[in-house]
Amino acid sequence: MKKVEIVYGIHPLIEAIKSKKIINKLFFQKGLKQGSNAYKKLINISKKENIPIQIVSKQKFFQLKNKNHQGVFALLSPIKTYQIEDLLPIFYERKINPLLVILDRITDVRNFGSIIRTSACVGANAIIIPKKSTAMIGSDSIKTSSGALFKVPICQEKNIQNTITFLINYGLKIVSATEKSNIYWYNIDLSGPLALILGNEEKGISPKNLKISCEKIKIPVIKGISSLNVSVACGIILYEVLRQRKYKSKIHI
Repeated sequence: MKKVEIVYGIHPLIEAIKSKKIINKLFFQKGLKQGSNAYKKLINISKKENIPIQIVSKQKFFQLKNKNHQGVFALLSPIKTYQIEDLLPIFYERKINPLLVILDRITDVRNFGSIIRTSACVGANAIIIPKKSTAMIGSDSIKTSSGALFKVPICQEKNIQNTITFLINYGLKIVSATEKSNIYWYNIDLSGPLALILGNEEKGISPKNLKISCEKIKIPVIKGISSLNVSVACGIILYEVLRQRKYKSKIHI
């Protein structure tokens, strides 16, 4: 299994970002002086590329104690990521009926990995995640997905709302899984070009993303239980997509 690579030091990190390395998160040591031009350049280029930044204690740098880390290090993604606008034309050119899964701030790595695994099992064509406020792509998510992270293209987007608008304009139906709906998941047509949105474990789908969705669906639960685990809900809905597509196309799966 490919391990997460660590890059440390101000100048190496600047060069890593310039060379389009996929950075999961950038860590700065608490109390680090921010006066140098190189430091400011690293901050500016990180913000421009929308790279998540976290201020951490000196103890976080223990594994780099003999390295000239200059109070900064980053975790590089072990996989290649994509942009959905580059993939969609390829899907249509190959006459693929797109099935996309949008993860709106899914932060639990076990949920993240489980959703990736289920998506791979049903043949989803891509997973779309935000650059910030999402589970880290690393050894834990690779393990919980049983390696499926290497089998489904992962698209990291700066603005999920803009991405949703782009997908709608491209002809995809955007369906949000939310308890705020009165429509059950099996009562709408899921057989065409589709993007399913799954929301944060506590807050659900962002109100702005919910508002521009084409459809909102729910899975009923017994009174007293607020909602299903997001990865479980994902499996239920995606297998309904598979059922509907099998029925309409009459292809044996």
